Amino acid sequence: MEVVRNIQVKLDVSEEDYEVLDETFEQFRQAAQHVADHGWDDNPYGITDTKNTLHEETYSDVREKLSLQSSLVQSARNLATDALSNCKDRKFDGEKASKPEFKGTVVVYNGRTITYNDDHVSLATVDDRVTAEYVTPVNEDGTPFEDYWTDEWEKAEATLHKRDGTYYLHVAVKKEVEPADSIDEESENGVVLGVDLNVDGYVAVTSTGAFLGNADSLNHRRNEYERRRGNLQQTGTRSAHLTIKSIGSRFARWSADSLHRISSEIVREAVENDCTAIAFENLKHIRKRISNASKFQQWAFRELQRHVEYKAEEYGIDVDDVAPAYTSQRCSHGECGFTHENNRDGDEFECVKCGKELHSDYNAARNIGWRLVQHWLKSGAERATSQLALKSGTLNANGRFRPTALRS
Repeated sequence: MEVVRNIQVKLDVSEEDYEVLDETFEQFRQAAQHVADHGWDDNPYGITDTKNTLHEETYSDVREKLSLQSSLVQSARNLATDALSNCKDRKFDGEKASKPEFKGTVVVYNGRTITYNDDHVSLATVDDRVTAEYVTPVNEDGTPFEDYWTDEWEKAEATLHKRDGTYYLHVAVKKEVEPADSIDEESENGVVLGVDLNVDGYVAVTSTGAFLGNADSLNHRRNEYERRRGNLQQTGTRSAHLTIKSIGSRFARWSADSLHRISSEIVREAVENDCTAIAFENLKHIRKRISNASKFQQWAFRELQRHVEYKAEEYGIDVDDVAPAYTSQRCSHGECGFTHENNRDGDEFECVKCGKELHSDYNAARNIGWRLVQHWLKSGAERATSQLALKSGTLNANGRFRPTALRS
């Protein structure tokens, strides 16, 4: 099974190449727009979205009017064709759709128009090729770039973008991995890692007792960004507007990097514990359970799960969600399962029936994982002895883990 990821790489472009790259942006835009104009019709039945037809009817005109080489013209045609197809589908579904309008901020490159090297890339333009060095991020905890910019991943199609005077390359990288179904057939056991997500305290807690991320720090950084943006908006100057864009970009990068690290740690827990699946609460259920969750926190949960899904795919690990009732109130210890609102008090969980004491988020993570295990058993899935991933030891109310000879 082929897995594809998209990596953003900042480029160090020489000032003397700005003009030719900007002209390439403009001509690529004109080529895509010419195809879109030609294929458009207000009636969905009249929209032309067949590549061969659009190639025959537009290629010669574009080549005659513009300086783009053949492969870039074809890439522009493909971009326009995809946009026309999306519009056609939306119209057939009864939705509104207007003719695609392209901006001069993207060029699509394929194997004929881009060459990847160890420290730089070579890009076709309307004139000579342009060479630009990669600006690689430096982060001790690792970044998406470091995970995927390796020999294990094949670099494929890319799109060049320009934002705030800086050039970025969005590269598709791909590799073959073993499908999850094949791994399941080889293993009789299905082991689930349960994950509980939170708007304060730890971002994620796993059924193995891993406490990951700092939700309070994430929220604080978001609040500081909102405060600064509000003050700058009141100023209303051009300088303030540029500063808003700058701090917004920095916060977005910081947030994405934080979620990347947390998702990597979740997948690492699953791999180290030989899990075949990771279980989350359904996001719709989370919104109901956590009534004070902001749109930003909901976005963070979605992004975190999305990161976990594509990273787990590389290891053949499924990601599923469950919508359990009372995950924070049910006792996850042994055969107890007693559910009562008095079981939980903030971060502390103490079952009023059996007396088991656990960190409340850890208890919830175990319950989330158990729900998926129970679903497997009830549905007759091909897991002979499904189980929950737990580490030997106990966990107290402050989250400290103490290993023992037996499972908790």
